[in-house]
Amino acid sequence: QVQLVESGGGLVQAGGSLRLSCAVSGRYVMGWFRQAPGKEREAVAAIGLQSDNRTYADSVKGRFTISRDYATKMVYLQRDRLKPEDTPVYYCATAPRSTATLVVHASDHWGPGTQVTVSS
Repeated sequence: QVQLVESGGGLVQAGGSLRLSCAVSGRYVMGWFRQAPGKEREAVAAIGLQSDNRTYADSVKGRFTISRDYATKMVYLQRDRLKPEDTPVYYCATAPRSTATLVVHASDHWGPGTQVTVSS
């Protein structure tokens, strides 16, 4: 089975930034998603097998940056200008696709998630 482990969550002030990391073995199309209490899980960003194949949800363009490093087996999500609504749990996931996808149901393996809390 594919095992994913997120890290980097925590408390940060609104307007600040954090970088989340996802350790993954192998080459997969990867995505970052988030879910707030009482809400549906939503996509944030995705990256393909090639690191320049990236896509972002319309609501977060300009504030999130996804990247990957095959040498360290890590996929990252950089979050800038954080807002209180960025507080949910963040998950990384794999998708059996050839290019980046923001479709939640297209993902087949999920990490346990990491909590992000934005204060103001």
